[in-house]
Amino acid sequence: MKSPRMTRTAHQYIERYTRRVLTEKLYGDGIVDFLYSDLRENPSWLFRALTGPRVSSLIGFISYDTILGQRITGNLSFLRACGVDFGECLDAPGQLGTVREIFERKIRYRQCRPMPDDPDAVVAPADSRVVVGSLAETSGLFLKGKFFDCGEILGSGKKNWLPEFHDGDYAIFRLTPDKYHYNHVPVSGRVEDFYEIPGDYHSCNPGAVVAMVTPYSKNKRWVTIIDTEVPGGTGVGLVAMIEVAALMIGEVVQLYSEREYDDPKPVVRGMFLEKGSPKSLFRPGSSTDVLLFQRDRVVFADDIVMNMNTTGAASRFSLGFGRPLVETEVRVRSFLAAGRPRGAEENRRES
Repeated sequence: MKSPRMTRTAHQYIERYTRRVLTEKLYGDGIVDFLYSDLRENPSWLFRALTGPRVSSLIGFISYDTILGQRITGNLSFLRACGVDFGECLDAPGQLGTVREIFERKIRYRQCRPMPDDPDAVVAPADSRVVVGSLAETSGLFLKGKFFDCGEILGSGKKNWLPEFHDGDYAIFRLTPDKYHYNHVPVSGRVEDFYEIPGDYHSCNPGAVVAMVTPYSKNKRWVTIIDTEVPGGTGVGLVAMIEVAALMIGEVVQLYSEREYDDPKPVVRGMFLEKGSPKSLFRPGSSTDVLLFQRDRVVFADDIVMNMNTTGAASRFSLGFGRPLVETEVRVRSFLAAGRPRGAEENRRES
């Protein structure tokens, strides 16, 4: 089946706390449009090269580490226009010498990214723009697969986790290049599995996502399976956190720490992860987190669900799905979903 041609229409989202509809500035939109046009149906050597690991990493190095990237760091007005709030940063502006250092900045997250008090709450893993959905056809949040194929995105790992998430729910968090690029743990629980899946480095531009069809299943990614039904856990069943690499992002570094950013550790099986703590870092640029939940274990925030159905915003995702599908801008550690006790949905249907 032929994929739709990428469109250059505006892409808008809703700012969560002001309810304003804002237009996103999509970096490199023209280049992405060219790469993901109908040429992709018979991929050229250029397309294959740019979405491969070597060239993608080279572009990232030139953009973020060389003198070409350093020239803008002295322009504070440019950095503020990109959304960098120096009042949040642990390092002074003068210590952020390259674009990479700006994108990998650390913030006072306990003060400026507070978490909800509810121990059963699931929180956003990143400063990002989010849409939520369901894999169950009977759900009002069901979206026919285009963002990812569930079986592919989970891969095989040491165990086939697909049955655990059959007809479950998901949330997709799209980071933009200006964002704070640490991912934080969305739930508390024990790591049941952690593995890396090789893949390509496709763009996460909304138009490219629609044109590519299930791109997150094709990109390189890191999968963490968290069991929250353990002492101290959030109590929402198994949760899969999938960190997806993208164009110019060659790696996602696992840097888990419960003490701000101090003494970071790699994520390994058996480790207990504390909700809201830094878990990993995208190096650097824009990319995506995907959360998968077991069926009937979470209820997504009302405002996020409502915003998705807004008809007054020009979302490229709406064009791709043929229905309103508008992202909400969320902050890391902010409320995403409430936990639903095990068996609550079955009991409700039986009553």
